[in-house]
Amino acid sequence: MATRMHAINWFEIPVNDFDRARKFYETILGYQMVEKAVDGARMAFFDFDPREEGRGGAIVYDPAFYSPSDNGTLIYLNCEPNLQKVLDRVVPAGGKILQNATPVAVTQDMGFWALISDSEGNRIALHAME
Repeated sequence: MATRMHAINWFEIPVNDFDRARKFYETILGYQMVEKAVDGARMAFFDFDPREEGRGGAIVYDPAFYSPSDNGTLIYLNCEPNLQKVLDRVVPAGGKILQNATPVAVTQDMGFWALISDSEGNRIALHAME
């Protein structure tokens, strides 16, 4: 079996209030998310470039299939170039900071991570090198 290049191909974050969640992520990440209906689910997509082997994901409103959780799967969103700038927008956008910026590893330069609760109650990790 060939080695896979990436551990993640795609992710979906469940939401209860699509418009509130979309506004939250657009506010903290600083860009507009493209919305599309897919097989009855309402989705808004995070920026990524599949031509450069980027991995993407979306927020999804589909109550028959998803429900937000504060202790389920943990994903890390890219917050380059500076994690603190994104963290500064979390509370005003309707989220909570659960863990402030922390080095990923003390002995290696792997950047910083933080943990937030989004506007829907999902636990989300943030990562950047600064």
